[in-house]
Amino acid sequence: MLPEVLIGFGIFVGYYAIAASSLLMIRACLKPPKELFRKLLHVACFMSVLVLLHAFDTWYLAMLTAIIFALALYPVITYIERFPKVMEMLIQRKSGEIKSSLVIVFFMMAMLIAIFWGWLGEQWKYIITVSVMAWGFGDAAAALVGKAFGRNSIKHPWVDGAKTMEGAIAMCAVSAVVILLTLMLYTTLPWYLCMAGAMLVAPISAVVELISHHGMDTITVPFATAIPIFSLMILFSFMGV
Repeated sequence: MLPEVLIGFGIFVGYYAIAASSLLMIRACLKPPKELFRKLLHVACFMSVLVLLHAFDTWYLAMLTAIIFALALYPVITYIERFPKVMEMLIQRKSGEIKSSLVIVFFMMAMLIAIFWGWLGEQWKYIITVSVMAWGFGDAAAALVGKAFGRNSIKHPWVDGAKTMEGAIAMCAVSAVVILLTLMLYTTLPWYLCMAGAMLVAPISAVVELISHHGMDTITVPFATAIPIFSLMILFSFMGV
């Protein structure tokens, strides 16, 4: 067990070291717009779930790695916050945003791992990938498209902040594509059932993202994707697909 923990944790830390170095080089050389760079950080973060799912053979070690990494990272970022230039480079919108967001992301991954790998069994492990990828890429698309092309604001008491119709459509479309591709990659379902699942679940993800407040879409959207996908897979199984 100890060798697996050390190897897995080392791979996880190594992933972040490579990702951080690469992003800093991109920022220094290409100087991308701030919002784009912010979303590249977001992509690097949620893609690390693939390391957790493939670097470990046991669910509880993957889950514990996510939790320990989050707890270890919190005081590190708290210290780094003393240096405004560093935090400006990370494009933090408000004080404490990055460390709280990272803790939420890793605990979300830990919960998904505990449920869809630990509790339900390894055969449902792919649902973690489907739900995190749909949320991650969908949320990035919503933010980028909404800020660049958003013209039609969504005014509703349940909607959090300045959300736009263009951003919501982008979230729905990108989530649908990601769900389709991941289901085709990780399951043996025919493409048309994968597409049906994507078309049914992506709008749910987009609506939940709209009504999730204070950054809680990091938890609500992955679960709003995972639960319907799981339900559909059970239904398809009963149908003998």
